[in-house]
Amino acid sequence: MSTQKRPQRSSGNPAKQAEINQSVKQQREAKRQEKLAEYQRQLQKRQRGKVVWWTVGSVAAVAVVGAIVASIVFTPQSNRVTYTAGGDGVEIEGVETFSNTNTHVEGTVDYEQTPPAGGPHNPYWLNCGVYTEPQTNENAVHSMEHGAVWVTYDPELVDEEGVATLESYLPSSYAILSPYPDLGTAVAVSAWNAQLKLDSVDDERIPEFFEEYWRNQDVPEPNAVCTGAIDGPGKTA
Repeated sequence: MSTQKRPQRSSGNPAKQAEINQSVKQQREAKRQEKLAEYQRQLQKRQRGKVVWWTVGSVAAVAVVGAIVASIVFTPQSNRVTYTAGGDGVEIEGVETFSNTNTHVEGTVDYEQTPPAGGPHNPYWLNCGVYTEPQTNENAVHSMEHGAVWVTYDPELVDEEGVATLESYLPSSYAILSPYPDLGTAVAVSAWNAQLKLDSVDDERIPEFFEEYWRNQDVPEPNAVCTGAIDGPGKTA
């Protein structure tokens, strides 16, 4: 089917024809300007959208960076030291070693060492941490069975500054710090079947003891947890 191009309007009068031609030209120009204006509106709209998304993205990125920085700045940083789990058989001057049994019992136990360094103990262990009050021997001994080191001090011989010094030796887990009245010495550091008694909180053998006996694999229950059981009185950390 053939199509024919629609003829343009024409007039035999030259003046009238010129008017018709001018009108058609103006209509075409008007349509062209309308299309150009619409294109410019769409372009501006897209540009505004890009600016909005760029702004939102920038704000979000700044917020994320700010959150990361804040988390670093305001998150409490642990000042606990670290030790290597297990022991290398290093001999430390003054350390006494023992051979204790590891049966579970009810009630109190008359221990051979003061403070105890192993032996029969309560079925529930003491959760590791820092305590401001004396703890039950039978629960603390169970913690040592799991590889914990128990740091005890005589509150009559060690002041607050000394307690802070002892706390600075502690790793973040598998360690207990608590007072032990009538200890007979300023400090006693105990692990399963090993103990070191000292006259000063500044003795360099304290971290040496931790390095050798902390989470020692020779304990009856190595790698057993030191949480999830009993919080003794006065627990602060």
